[in-house]
Amino acid sequence: MRHVVREDETMKRTIRRHQLREMVPLADTTIYELEKRGEFPRRFHLSARCVVWDQAEVEEWLDERRRLSDLKANKRAPVPDVRLRKARPVKSSARGRGGSSLADKA
Repeated sequence: MRHVVREDETMKRTIRRHQLREMVPLADTTIYELEKRGEFPRRFHLSARCVVWDQAEVEEWLDERRRLSDLKANKRAPVPDVRLRKARPVKSSARGRGGSSLADKA
């Protein structure tokens, strides 16, 4: 007996982790955090050792991210003030404060 697929019936495709990494270039921990916050499609278990994502949901998420990016509505990380960091502090430069540079000595 053959199963006939109607136009309104869609075939569900799932992707495994390595395929997800090819589609979404984010670290596993970032994807996990997004899933926990409900900002990324949830994974589900096909078996005790096989975790997958719904490909259509991932593609919809990517499309939404692109749309938000085009609208400049994506939350972006703030630019850090490097003068406040404790490790590798920024050295003050002599430029712009009347100091001499190598170009001045030549």
